[in-house]
Amino acid sequence: MFALRVQPGAAKTGPAGMWGELPKLKVASPPVDGAANEAVVEFVARSLDIPKSAVEIIGGLASRTKRIRVRGVAGEKLRFFLTSLGIGPRSR
Repeated sequence: MFALRVQPGAAKTGPAGMWGELPKLKVASPPVDGAANEAVVEFVARSLDIPKSAVEIIGGLASRTKRIRVRGVAGEKLRFFLTSLGIGPRSR
C-alpha cells in the first residue's frame, strides 16, 4: 500500500514531484463521476504492466490524497515504480 496526492484536470497525466511527504500525480481527467480515480488506476496499472483489476484505491475516493493497494506485482518491480514516484531510498 502507498499514498499519492492527485491533481485532477492537468494538461497531461504523469508524476509531478512531491507534495509534502507524498508523491504527486497529475491526471488529465476531471474530478467528476470518478474519472480522476479511474485515471489514477489506469496510470498505476499501465506503469506496472498489470491489469487495472489489480489496482485498488482503498482510501480517499473523494479526496486528493489516495491510498493505493496493488496486487500481483513482484517486490522489485513495485519498489522501482515507487522510487520513480519519489517514494523509497532515492527520495531521502
